[in-house]
Amino acid sequence: MCVSYPEAFATHYERWAADMTDDIPFYVALAQEADGPVVELAVGTGRVAIPVARAIDRKVIGIDSSPAMLDQARQAGGDLLDLRLADMRTLELDEPAALVYCPYRALLHLPAWADRRLLFERVSEALLPGGRFAWNAFAFDHQIAARLDGERQAEPIPHTLRYSVGESRVDIALDSGDTSSLWWATKNEWLGLIEVAGLEVEALYGWFDRRPFDDDSREFVWVTRTPTP
Repeated sequence: MCVSYPEAFATHYERWAADMTDDIPFYVALAQEADGPVVELAVGTGRVAIPVARAIDRKVIGIDSSPAMLDQARQAGGDLLDLRLADMRTLELDEPAALVYCPYRALLHLPAWADRRLLFERVSEALLPGGRFAWNAFAFDHQIAARLDGERQAEPIPHTLRYSVGESRVDIALDSGDTSSLWWATKNEWLGLIEVAGLEVEALYGWFDRRPFDDDSREFVWVTRTPTP
């Protein structure tokens, strides 16, 4: 299966992501602690990677499967990024990374456990000993799903959300008919992926201000790492 992010969504990405700003200082802080290459998966337009590269004063490797997204990233700050057109599930690096991160819930575009397991294993193999893998994803909330299911929303661009709870999937349908899908995961499912990839949990936060994850949290913010000898 392909990553679920049609090119039609790339045109409006900055509007979709306009409300998500808290993640930038979080990923910047991780990158500043990284003694080695820094890699962003699903780099998109460079919304996070460009501030990260400026903060660490070296290039960030940015991987994305969308040519349209990479074109925008290149125009926004291509001299700060080492941009690569690739499927993140086939991650290969010239040298081991100190930090790999995947912001803005992009891992949820991978539809199956097998896709995510492959990615986690590739990331684990690509990291230095003690290297970090960080990402964020929403925590599914039945009440939010019930409220939003089938509702047409005008912002940031006209769209309708359709939830398929049995499939753990939400479809974002534009008025044009183009659809992007997200497959959510539970805490235990994330922990299973971490374990099979041989990673260790360093922290699980409930938001980018590093508040603890609890029953009221609506976002998983994970920081994992490879074991050190």
